[in-house]
Amino acid sequence: MTIYFYGADEVPYGCFSNFSDHGFDLDGLWWPTSEHYFQAQKFAGTRHADLVRRARTPLRAAELGRDSSKPLRRDWERVKDDVMRRAVATKFRAHAAIREILLSTGDEEIVEDTTTDHYWGRGRTGTGKNMLGKILMRTRGRLRAELAEARNGDGRLGR
Repeated sequence: MTIYFYGADEVPYGCFSNFSDHGFDLDGLWWPTSEHYFQAQKFAGTRHADLVRRARTPLRAAELGRDSSKPLRRDWERVKDDVMRRAVATKFRAHAAIREILLSTGDEEIVEDTTTDHYWGRGRTGTGKNMLGKILMRTRGRLRAELAEARNGDGRLGR
């Protein structure tokens, strides 16, 4: 079975969306959503990055992050996947409830069900790269490994 998600309000998998209301601390700052963090990193070290971080909604953060009048950092295409990995991993480590939802998906494929994004989602033709889904599955595997490592041989969590 494949798990499809898109909207942040979808139950139970809306938490997989970067628009979900699950903030976290990263790089010494509070980020209201992973969308805020991701979009702001396009302009790291600039005044515009802080404007994105303080946006009232994730939609507004996305709009500000896609403002073509602002120059992207030079290495953006090279670092954008790592930026997304950091945001997603930090979000799921910070919130036990959504971490459990992610872990509950077992080994199922996770797909961002968007027709408008061929890179982060499945795209209009369904043959997109689904990079957000891949990052979620990789995060799930890492969280599962961390949990197993934290357990003692008898199956109880270590002290």
